[in-house]
Amino acid sequence: MMWDAAPQPTLSPISPAGWLRVVLRGSVLTVVVFGGLLILLAVRLVERPLFGLHRPVTPWITQGVCKAAFVILGIRREVRGAVMRGTGAVVSNHASWLDIFALNASKRIYFVSKAEVAGWPGIGWLARATGTVFIRRDPREARAQQALFEARLQAGHRLLFFPEGTSTDGRRLLRFKPTLFQAFFSPALPAMQVQPVTLAYHAPPGTPEAFYGWWGDRGFADHALRMLAQAPQGRIAVIYHAPLRVADHPGRKALAQAAEGAVRAGLVSEGLPSGR
Repeated sequence: MMWDAAPQPTLSPISPAGWLRVVLRGSVLTVVVFGGLLILLAVRLVERPLFGLHRPVTPWITQGVCKAAFVILGIRREVRGAVMRGTGAVVSNHASWLDIFALNASKRIYFVSKAEVAGWPGIGWLARATGTVFIRRDPREARAQQALFEARLQAGHRLLFFPEGTSTDGRRLLRFKPTLFQAFFSPALPAMQVQPVTLAYHAPPGTPEAFYGWWGDRGFADHALRMLAQAPQGRIAVIYHAPLRVADHPGRKALAQAAEGAVRAGLVSEGLPSGR
């Protein structure tokens, strides 16, 4: 599903100074991201035979790269709340490809993504290398996906997914789809908890409020160029809410609603509308 309920923002052409920033920031970011990827792959050659699904080292490389990305882009990242400890999953609203960097920068997590992402140039390579779980939206594969989630969670991985099922302009929240929440009610995961996280983007001065949003049919390259060219930049607030104990909820729909409510409250606290 692709969300396109809001028009794309009207932006001025990139200035010569903006193109210079594109070249400088883009060069540094490329070196950091793909240099980090090469280091990660080299370490994983040793880590995998020794630890299997467990990844005691490589997630720290991912986290360092993602923190550096915000420094390079000049976007201020404000973190509030406490990162969950112990076994669990993370759910968040979805506004942009920047979400991946924002969420990885503060917490060692593994994304749950649609299978098509694995084939995307660049992004697909990074996703596979960092341990992303790829799933197909096919009811016939539900049992296999359940087993995969259980194996990853029992290995100590914190899985993250976007229950809206699509990205928006970052200024509203769509209803959380409860489907994937069902996996967390497995008897094999007695201490399971889910931490809701709100990502609240605040646009740079003088730009449209949805400047950081990436949705609809807008191309990745166009959006990325705008992020690289912009100065001054805005900020993103990453709000970690209290974890929800799965055992405290009667079913997946109740759990999804509770998580959605926490994320929505975070958007409201940042002065952003949260309507659908």
